[in-house]
Amino acid sequence: MATAEFGKAVRRWRDRVPPEAAGLPTGGQRRAAGLRREELAMLAGVSVDYVTRLEQGRATNPSSQVVEALARALRLSEEERAHLFRLAGLAPPSPETVPAYITPSVQRLLDRLTGTPVAVYDASWTLLMANPPYAALMGDPSGRRGNERNGVWRHFLGPGSGARRAPQAQRDHEAALVAELRGGSERFAELWDAGAAGRHKASRKTIDHPRVGPVTLDCDVLTVAGSDLRIMVYTAEPGTEDAERLALLTVLGTQDLVSPTP
Repeated sequence: MATAEFGKAVRRWRDRVPPEAAGLPTGGQRRAAGLRREELAMLAGVSVDYVTRLEQGRATNPSSQVVEALARALRLSEEERAHLFRLAGLAPPSPETVPAYITPSVQRLLDRLTGTPVAVYDASWTLLMANPPYAALMGDPSGRRGNERNGVWRHFLGPGSGARRAPQAQRDHEAALVAELRGGSERFAELWDAGAAGRHKASRKTIDHPRVGPVTLDCDVLTVAGSDLRIMVYTAEPGTEDAERLALLTVLGTQDLVSPTP
């Protein structure tokens, strides 16, 4: 159970993160140099009310997913992240868990890709973070919970996703995910039982967007040295109609959008 110190730590670390460090605009009147509650909520994919209750000590059982998202949004170091988990009454992620830590240096790199759709997945293809252009392109993932954030689950059992291959079952959670996929999707069971192995390669994808029409983009998956994290980046060839549509939907954002069909 989270203690009052958890809320104090979140508030203290929120105050030290300048908005420009998180890729946010700095204009307007600001009472503090750090992040506003609504900005932290947006970056972590939770409600403003929940951030308020956490900081005031009125929400005492944050999940490990919420703590991970807050640590990422607050740009915490690995030691600070572990401390936040302990303040929440949770065991810090161990080497036996699928890595989900995005280092501050990688986060700064992602923050600078403000006009490029970028998402970060763990080794089981569970979405860890998605920037605003990605949310505008593929649908806002902030309300997704549990397996709804897993690209493979969404591809075979949900509304679809951009993931093209299945993860390896490395942990209990992954084994349970594979069992659910095999039981719910004949196509997944067929592919899994075939024992085929492969790697995700660069590809071109066409997204039927509800506001700007079809957008054909290059999709590249980058890996972080020493980590199993995958950074998915969508780009358009400069000077093309697809580049113009990508720029337009980035401006339009996610307001009044529905998830497109991959």
